[in-house]
Amino acid sequence: MNPKRHQPLPPSGPDREVLRQKGQFWTPPWVADAMVGYVTGGGACSIFDPAVGAGAFFLAARRVAPPELELRGTEIDPSALQGARDSGLSASDLSLVEIRDFVLDPPTGRQPAIVANPPYIRHHRLSAATKGLLREFGRRLIGTPIDGRAGLHVYFLLRALELLDHGGRLAFIMPADTVEGVFARALWQWISHHFRVDAVVTFSHQATPFPGVDTNALVFMISANAPIDDLAWGYCDVWGTNELRTWVESEFTHNTRDVKVERRSLAEAMETGLSRPPQPLLDPLTPRLGNCATVLRGIATGANEFFFLTRRRAREVGIPSDLLVPAIGRTRDAPEAEVSAEHLDVLEANNRPNVLFSPDARRLEQFPEAVQEYLGAGLAMGLSKRALIASRRPWYRMETRKPPPFLFAYLGRRNARFIRNRARVVPLTGFLCVYPRDPSPEAEEALWRVLSDPRTVANLRIVGKSYGSGAIKVEPRALERLPLPSPLVREPGIARVLDKSAESAER
Repeated sequence: MNPKRHQPLPPSGPDREVLRQKGQFWTPPWVADAMVGYVTGGGACSIFDPAVGAGAFFLAARRVAPPELELRGTEIDPSALQGARDSGLSASDLSLVEIRDFVLDPPTGRQPAIVANPPYIRHHRLSAATKGLLREFGRRLIGTPIDGRAGLHVYFLLRALELLDHGGRLAFIMPADTVEGVFARALWQWISHHFRVDAVVTFSHQATPFPGVDTNALVFMISANAPIDDLAWGYCDVWGTNELRTWVESEFTHNTRDVKVERRSLAEAMETGLSRPPQPLLDPLTPRLGNCATVLRGIATGANEFFFLTRRRAREVGIPSDLLVPAIGRTRDAPEAEVSAEHLDVLEANNRPNVLFSPDARRLEQFPEAVQEYLGAGLAMGLSKRALIASRRPWYRMETRKPPPFLFAYLGRRNARFIRNRARVVPLTGFLCVYPRDPSPEAEEALWRVLSDPRTVANLRIVGKSYGSGAIKVEPRALERLPLPSPLVREPGIARVLDKSAESAER
């Protein structure tokens, strides 16, 4: 990091949780200036911010745009506008801001310039009714429903694009899941066929606009013009740099030291991911993990504090061994490349849970008396009313998994990685389960050579969703799309068993 730049301290404690609930994380001036510089570069007489908040973009407009530029916008949270006033915006500056829900109760009329940091509210924080309305809006606009895991920010982008005037410009700063989520392909196919993606800006970990916030932010600059086949892709490596604005206002032609820039094929960027560096387009015949293995998520208990225990605790409450399964829950409990029986003993010695209480579907009175009492205590705790558990019949029936030969630690501050499961534990949701299609010992050994190779692990960034501080998350179907390094899978000892696995998959 440039020593002349100083990142602000992130919010913490209750303040950070309030921001998380509202999805509010304010845009720093050096980014806001660049975004406003882009949308006003087309000669717009006004800008529109659909989530005004503390007024970061209005303040930027007063710094970088002509004074006669009209400021318009919406905000759903009236208290947020007090922050705008405290920041120095006048009553006149805020006079054209409406208190309304931009997505579900949009303003009338098209806008020539839209700039926003939409609220980052993930799908599980939205009510079922709201999710239904959003899903219908997305289906109507792009012709197909958007996957329910899309957060509110995605619908802000869609509504803004719908309201963008012909020839107008839009700049949004959004999390990387906008281009990496399961919904991203349909979303960006629609955008790229109806709009021009002028530029995308990504940030190094040192230059992240939101230090301490667990998200990887990108700036999208899109115009309501005819699509073209390429875009400008910038990688900003210095926090607080003014060169970001310089590059944007040069219409992406000015070379800078702090922002590494290249032109990218839109087809390649869509395939690789707009958040990821350019990659050669993969040969369709490139082997994938799904050719030789299947992937499932780990067990979701719905109440780890009740079902995930130490052996000592299980003995104390009288749970018999036939209802206990060796298990592992957190990635920090598997710091090495293998999980062994000795490793489980270490967890027990450190009072870390290592067995899963796994009741089956028998009636309550058919369990031993001690188990009946323990389940009764869980009922008194209200566990049967929790969303996930309430869907089970009976409520205490636990999901089951065959112990997988390999675990995948897919999210955490440590690097994502594969783990050899020699202890044959079942994992909870901190891991994915990887099962070779060919269950023979020879195939397992060959696949482990592939999974433990650094070249395979490096390919995770091609299929993973990126978060703050370099963390990535890879969902089960995405992991099955993981490209396997061609030089490695061509080795005779590996190629033979992988070919056999692929033949099994095709049958």
